[in-house]
Amino acid sequence: MNALLLLLLDSRAPAGNHNHSGGMEAAVSIGLVAGLADTEKYCQARLRTSGKVAAAFAAAACRLQLSPTAGATGMALLDAELDARTASQAARAASRQLGAGLQRLLRSMLPGADLMTPWAGCGQPAPHQPLVLGSAVGLAGGTPELAARAAALAACAGPASAAVRLLGLDPYAVQAMLARLAPRIDECADLAATAATGPPQSLPCDAAPALDLLPDFHLTAEVRLFAS
Repeated sequence: MNALLLLLLDSRAPAGNHNHSGGMEAAVSIGLVAGLADTEKYCQARLRTSGKVAAAFAAAACRLQLSPTAGATGMALLDAELDARTASQAARAASRQLGAGLQRLLRSMLPGADLMTPWAGCGQPAPHQPLVLGSAVGLAGGTPELAARAAALAACAGPASAAVRLLGLDPYAVQAMLARLAPRIDECADLAATAATGPPQSLPCDAAPALDLLPDFHLTAEVRLFAS
């Protein structure tokens, strides 16, 4: 993996991810997550549902970015299909906010790259974050498989990091928990990358209604540490 990819995928990169909890703040506030064991179960559930979807769409976006025939129509179709798979309005908004943040990061890291043409037809202020992530990995010399792994890992690492702040968990214990999940993350990414070879309509649509509602519930809280 080259240094540019490492910088792009570094959790410390200023793309706004640290402002979002992936639904963890709402899960903690309603008592769904109260400790390390619950955090692990939450991450496992995310990996089986929205994480799997994000990984597949990131891989598909990377594959399209690497294709010599890539165009705005293909990216717009991916964007619409991912939008349809994101039931929560708050989650859709958060995904596009993160997509905009990642686009800004890419402009600073790859000033010569064309970051506008692929998204010209999506009809939105910013595309969904997994799609920008997939395109970014492709632009930085990565593969669809790597894009899927990055998205699958983020589906677990983001909420886990938020749990450390929200619950005062031992960060070493949380990292150990993520290490236990590593084989499942790899498996999820492999399956997602394989699925991404098909048309956008055939990409995974796994979901969990209870988890999908958390971002909308989060907006009703009077005090919020995270944007989502």
